[in-house]
Amino acid sequence: MVTVLLIEDDPHVRRGLELALGRYGYTVLPAASGEEGIDLFVTMSPDVVILDIMLPGADGFEVCRRLRAESAVPIVMLTARDEDIDVVGGLEVGADDYVVKPVQPRVLDARIKAVLRRGTYDRRGQPTTVIDQGGLTIDTDSLMVTKDGAPVPLTPTELRLLLELSGNPGRVLSRQQLLESVWGHDYLGQSRLVDSCIQRVRAKVENDPAAPVFVQTVRGFGYRFGPV
Repeated sequence: MVTVLLIEDDPHVRRGLELALGRYGYTVLPAASGEEGIDLFVTMSPDVVILDIMLPGADGFEVCRRLRAESAVPIVMLTARDEDIDVVGGLEVGADDYVVKPVQPRVLDARIKAVLRRGTYDRRGQPTTVIDQGGLTIDTDSLMVTKDGAPVPLTPTELRLLLELSGNPGRVLSRQQLLESVWGHDYLGQSRLVDSCIQRVRAKVENDPAAPVFVQTVRGFGYRFGPV
């Protein structure tokens, strides 16, 4: 059974989501503050974190930053507004996805299932591939990524994005294609998910993220894993 850590300070929202997710078969660990959520995370090791941005004390951005420093656990942010300042801020500190309030339980359930799927990679019928370019090595069998011999700490979403791009070398993939293949979304308005994750991947694999060699932008079209 999947364990969900739900960090939400509004007692009505927290209780409603706890009951709804319980009906979907999840074990829910409710927390009313960021500090309480971090304590539960350390002691209970949940499979996924649902994290509200507006929290007393340490806000959702800070909690996400602290969790991401210790773990690659999938994190879905809850935001009261579908605005760049909230959404992009959460994605930049390492969130994998977001849901805008008021939250529809079926949507949240779908997002939880999607982020958990990114922790697995279906390789049936695919040959083992080791991509080795300019010090960056991607082993599609072990799902290990190294840079100059050192492991690269990627979250499941970041890894899946890099695998999708590197599995199509030289081919331009649009934001829409990446949304569907990596996030399971089909709404182009959420392309900010792609852009923010691209920035995080570049920060980890590029020598100079401002002048990317591996994950290249093709303006007006999308991204490609480029030759060096």
